Amino acid sequence: MSETTATGTTASMEGRDRGRVRGRRAEIALRSLQIVLALFYGIASALPKLIAHPSAVESFDTIGWGSAAMYLIGALELAGAVALLVPVLSSVAAVALSALMVGAFIVQLTSFDGENAATPLILMVPLILIAWARRHRTADLARLLPRRA
Repeated sequence: MSETTATGTTASMEGRDRGRVRGRRAEIALRSLQIVLALFYGIASALPKLIAHPSAVESFDTIGWGSAAMYLIGALELAGAVALLVPVLSSVAAVALSALMVGAFIVQLTSFDGENAATPLILMVPLILIAWARRHRTADLARLLPRRA
């Protein structure tokens, strides 16, 4: 299997094939992660806020922010969930949702005595991974924006 051919070694060709398979698997795993996070943010996090579920209303009353902030944060989460599924927006969406999770962490510490404070931090790990892995798409997004003279 290590014979040399006119185009190179068989071993190096097998290595490239393995790299393509590994790259394809990583792409599928990353895309799956984006879908799972989009479903979480859209259904489990944004929806209760947008329909004024009693648990969400109670939480925002405890914080002292009221319904306007609840709807705003729900809308931001829903927008982030949708943007995670749009290839050119996925990196920016992951960064924006990470920033939202920093705020959620601070609120958990200050208003809820740290109860569930680890949840936003745990959610940030895959978001940061997506932001890093899709960072080249931010340059694609910048190219789509009109230039001012």
